[in-house]
This record gives sequence, C-alpha cells and structure tokens, in this order.
Amino acid sequence: MAGPEGLTSQEAARRLQQGGANAIVDVAPHPVRQALQKLWAPIPWMLEAAIMLQIGLGDYVEAGVVGFLLLFNTALGFVQEGRAQATLDALKSRLALVASVRRDDKWTTVPAATLVTDDLVKLTLGSVVAADVRLTAGSILIDQSMLTGESLPVEAGPGTETYAGALVRRGEAVGLVIATGERTKFGRTAELVRTAKVESSQQKAILRVVRNLALFNGGVTVLLAIYAVLLAMPLAEVIPLILVAILSSIPVALPSMFTLAAAVGARSLAKQGVLPTRLSAVDEAGGIDILCSDKTGTLTRNELAVMSVRAMPGFDEGHVLALAALASSDGGQDPVDVAIRGAAAGKTVPDAPTLLSFVPFDPAVKRAEAMVRQADGTEARVVKGAFTMLQGLAQSPTTASAMVDELQAKGYRVLAVVVGPPTALRMAGLIALSDPPREDSAALVAELTGLGVRTIMVTGDAAATAKIVAGMIGISGPAWATTPLPDDIRAEDYALFAGVLPEDKFRLVKALQASGHIVGMCGDGANDAPALRQAQMGIAVSTATDVAKSSAGIVLTEPGLAGIVAAVKEGRTTFQRILTYTLRTLVHKTVQVLFLGLGLIITGQAILTPMLMVLMMVTGDFLAMSSSTDNVRPSPRPSVWNIGHLTVAGLLMGGIDLMFCASCLAVGKYILGLDIGTLRTLTVVTLVFSGQSVLYVARERRHLWSSCPGRWLVASSVVDVAIVSLLATNGILMVALPLPILAGMLVAAAAFAFVLDAVKIQLFRWLQIG
Repeated sequence: MAGPEGLTSQEAARRLQQGGANAIVDVAPHPVRQALQKLWAPIPWMLEAAIMLQIGLGDYVEAGVVGFLLLFNTALGFVQEGRAQATLDALKSRLALVASVRRDDKWTTVPAATLVTDDLVKLTLGSVVAADVRLTAGSILIDQSMLTGESLPVEAGPGTETYAGALVRRGEAVGLVIATGERTKFGRTAELVRTAKVESSQQKAILRVVRNLALFNGGVTVLLAIYAVLLAMPLAEVIPLILVAILSSIPVALPSMFTLAAAVGARSLAKQGVLPTRLSAVDEAGGIDILCSDKTGTLTRNELAVMSVRAMPGFDEGHVLALAALASSDGGQDPVDVAIRGAAAGKTVPDAPTLLSFVPFDPAVKRAEAMVRQADGTEARVVKGAFTMLQGLAQSPTTASAMVDELQAKGYRVLAVVVGPPTALRMAGLIALSDPPREDSAALVAELTGLGVRTIMVTGDAAATAKIVAGMIGISGPAWATTPLPDDIRAEDYALFAGVLPEDKFRLVKALQASGHIVGMCGDGANDAPALRQAQMGIAVSTATDVAKSSAGIVLTEPGLAGIVAAVKEGRTTFQRILTYTLRTLVHKTVQVLFLGLGLIITGQAILTPMLMVLMMVTGDFLAMSSSTDNVRPSPRPSVWNIGHLTVAGLLMGGIDLMFCASCLAVGKYILGLDIGTLRTLTVVTLVFSGQSVLYVARERRHLWSSCPGRWLVASSVVDVAIVSLLATNGILMVALPLPILAGMLVAAAAFAFVLDAVKIQLFRWLQIG
C-alpha cells in the first residue's frame, strides 16, 4: 500500500513488469491470418483440389486460371473488409489517455497504460478515470453511463469505488488504483468480446449450397465415371472427364458474389451515414427479426433535460427556472446545471433577479445556493437541491410532497427550488429532469415494427426509468428486471430487460439466437461490446465508445437512428441480389454435370474439355456477378435463407433447363450431323445462352418482364454472349460453329426463357420463395 507520497518510480516499474500494462489487448485478428482463413473453406478446398489434379495432368494453363479465380475470391473479401477497418480506425480518437499520478512524492502526468495497483491518482473535472479506483479524499460527480447504463451521474466521496472509463463531471478527488487492464470491473468485457462468435447466415448458406451441390453432383460424377469405364474409354479421357465434372460442380464465384453484393450495399450505406465494418453484417441486416437496443445514449440522448416544472403559488415556470439557473454553475460539466441553465435560457423573464454570489453544490448537504438581487432591489437567498433536504428549510404547500411522488413515479429526478430572506425561505417550485428519448426513437421503433422487426430494450438502468422511456417510444410488453438471466429464459417473451450487466446482454443475444432468431444489437458503451460482437448485426451509434465501434458490425457515422432502418432495407436488397445468383448457381451447376452425363450417353464421348469448362467459369460465373448491382425489390419482411426450398426450385428448374440443353445437343447430333468437335462448341453455346435465360428468369420473383434489369447486368450479358459468339464463329479455342446455328440457338434460348418463367411462377408460389 502506497503512502501519501505515492509509489516510487522503481516500485511502479516493477509492478508494471509483473502485472502488465493498464490496457485491454486488441481482439482484431492479424491480417495474414485473416487472408489465410479465406483459403480454408469448402469452395477453396474444391478449387485447390482441381488445381492439383490439373497440375498432375500437365494442364498448367488451366491450373493457372483456376488459381487466379481462387486468389480473386480471397483478395476481394480481404480488400473490402480491410477498407472498412481502415475507415473505422480513422473514426477512433487519436488522443492517448493520460493520468495524473503521485510518484516519488510529487504529482506527474503519465500514460494511463503505465498505471499500476496502489498508485495514487488525481481525478479532476473532465478527466476520464483510467483504472478502477477507490476514492480516499475529495468528492466528484461521475458519469458511468457508458459502463453501467445508468442514465444519471453518481456522487462519489471517500470510500466509493469508480471504474475505468467513467467521466468526471464535477469536483476533484484523490484515489487509490485497485485494478488495472483486464482486471478492472469492465475489463472483463474484453474476454466476452473475444469469446463472442456467431456463424453468419451467409456462411451457413454457402456451406449448405456447397453441401447440396457436392452431394448431388458428386453422386452424378461417380455414375459418370462408372459409365465411362463401362464404355471402355481410355484412362486419358476418363480423368479429364472427371475433372470437367468437378469443375462444373464448383460454385467458384459464389463467395465472391456474397462479398461483392455486400460491398455494393456497404457503399450505398456509406452515403447514408452507415459504415459496415464487417461485410457480412450488410447481408445479416436483411434477416434480423429482433433488434435489442441499449437505452442510455442509444434510444435516449444520454443528457439530462428539464421535462417538467411545477411552480408553487406566487411563482411561474419562468421564475422557477431563472432562480434555479442562478443557483447552478456556469460553464461547468454538471449535467443537472447544464440542463437547467439551458431550459432557463429559453424562457424570457422580464423581472429576473441578478446574481450576487454563488456557492457550488456541496455533496454533504446535497444543495447549491446563491445570493441574488430581486427586481425590487431586495436581496434573497436561492437554494436548489433534493426536495427531502430542502423541505425543512422552507415553507411548502401541502401538495408539494404529492407532486414529488407523482414526478418520481414517472422516473424523473426531482429538484426543489426555494427562495426568500435567509430566515424566511419559501418553496418556489419543483423541476423534474430526465434523459429524454432521441427525437427519432419512436419513429424508428414504429418503422422497424412495420418491417417485421421487433425492438427489445436492454439496459443497465433501473426498471422504473426504463419502463417510462419504453412507453414513450412505443415499446410495450412484459419486463424482466433481475440479474443474472437464467439459462432457460424465453427471451422473446419480453419487451424490456432492465438492471442487466454486460454478461447479461451477451447471454440475452445468445438465447435469442438459440431460439432461431437473427439478432441485431444496438449500443454505445463498453458494456454493450460483448453483445455487439455476438449479434449477427451489431450496431454502434455515432457517439459510441471506441470499444463499442470495434465490436460492432455496423457503425452509424451521423447522429440519429435512421441508419438502422437504412441498413435493414439495404440488407434486404442485398439478400435479393444474392438470392438471384444462388438460384442461378444451383440451376446452372446441376445442369452442367447432368448435361455431361447425357452428352456421354448421346455421343459416347466427353462433350466438354477442361479448357472449355474453365472458359465458361470465367465468362459465365464471374460476369453473372453483375447481378450484385441489379434493380431489385427488397422484401417487406425479414429475409430468411431456406436452402432446402431453394435447392428444390433449383433442381426442378434445372430439369427444365436440362431438357432444353439435351434437345439442342440431340438436334446437333442427329439432325444436323455435327462432329464431336463442333458438338462441343454447340455445348458451350447452349450452356452460355441457357445460362443467360436462367439468370433473367431467376432475378425476378414475379414474371421476368415485371422489372427492368440493372444496366451492369445487361452489359455483362452482352459481353458474355459476344465473347462466346466471337470465339465460336471464329473457331478460337474450339471448332468453329456456323453463324446460322448460333443465331438459331440465341432465338431458342430467348423462347426457352418464357417457358422457364411460367414454371418458375408456380414453383415460387408453391415453395414460398420471395
């Protein structure tokens, strides 16, 4: 234990080396690890296997192209997320936190990270408490709203503990450091942030699509290999056939499409004051059906305001506020004084008294006072403080106590103002203060409800105050006000959780996720960080702490909550774009491998080579990613991935597409009498043209002509068709195909689109895809 002279520099250095820095370890993953993680997933595994097989066959060019596709997928996701992180870092404060500490019997300023246990620190107006401290002298008003969720500042004197991150609003005190770094009361949230992890709906969707394609196409590939062996095909032809089947099964651009669509959504959101720090949060925003929101600083302004003034007989509201303002500090950070002076400035009082002297707030007697000169020239004493403390100082109407009870029942903090000669004070009035809701909070809750998203308030504040605020902004329903939350709680049955700790918010989000909900969490303080990290869509408001912004998937960069609704709508738009590409992928990848089998039956040979397959992967799969900018209608309800229904739709639509492709091949083989080289060209043209038909049918949940496609989608389609037509008619990389046949294929594909569209309408209605 340090004496009044504080620790010596040598002792402080020893403790710093032994106990570590007074800092929380950054939880951000290393960039190299981030990049490598993108190479360790089902689709990269399939591409890596294909590369090894191609190298084994000596197809180095094809292996290089597939390798490029693999690196493109990795780089796209890494670069986009890196840009978002760089923007977030720019938002954070560049000021290093410092502390006033007594070392070697003198006060000095040191970096807060060098504080150790038993250091003597000085806390002054405007300073941030740098560690957990027990006060030993003085008195301060501390704001711990960012840590505890309590909306009102707390008076603290000798013996009181205050926590790292609290802000000193008034006074000066000396205290002893009792905990540093991750050992502080709220340093424990860092551990929760580290352990918080939820698999995104995007990841689950990709895995299920890959699983379904692998199971179906894998089975077809095995049968294909068996049939090729039964046909006594040479091994030199069987292995390329299997390689083509593997390549045709890989949704190579699917991860890139998810990333690109989310990046397009993120760019749109950035223009609306919303910064996605994790691209997956853009997609997740479209699916949330519950938004858990902190109260203080999120749904409320986190600043006191005068809510009501009750003037006693002989006084009016303007005079009560004018008198209270004179008994308030001018230019300080006491939120009560700031609120009262602000309210008084908005009232014009013609005969207002003038200030003669002022005595600041004294925590011991819980009041501040002033001597004033009234309009008639007489001097009067004005006292402002807690009603219970002033009741004995002045005459007050019998109704005053009832008024106080009424205002306190509404969750307000009530102050009394008395005035008069020092020996004959009278009660002038009562002032009720509260942390009011943001102007747009009620509109946010109403609009989210209309979008099918339920809002739950989660706060560390008292239940009585929380219920009042909830009622004001339209949140209604049962409240839970005990801690800790039980493991078996049915969280969705409640509309309000009060008096909760950071770990309770974290457990609440996990409980809702375990019940099948896609959860958004909106907050601003360090106590919200674990829940922000755990939620599928963590949202930090513009005034949030750095740790909250680091933990969130979305950061609002402008005041207000309109960005939350914008994120939900943009997320649903992004979902529809990704849904289009996913359905197109399921249809196209299923058809390609089945068409290989039918082609083997019809011709007795492989109708595609690895080079032609890679060509279609580059021109088709990647150009189709232009659907990430397509014109779509966002869903009116939360977007939900139903891969089972989507797979059924893909297989049935693929069946229709397969019939079209098989018909074209049969015409080429039996009617036009084309040789195997020309049939392979015909196969490429058929798959590319029918793929375009599938894309335009899949992009619209109604009939394909119900909306105009995006210009980039149209442009990519023109490029895709033009490239393949140019190569096919000129015999580049394939045998030349006569122009009349190619033109006939284009017309047939256009007609096929309308047939497939009619089938799709019935399928979507049956499977409830929308």
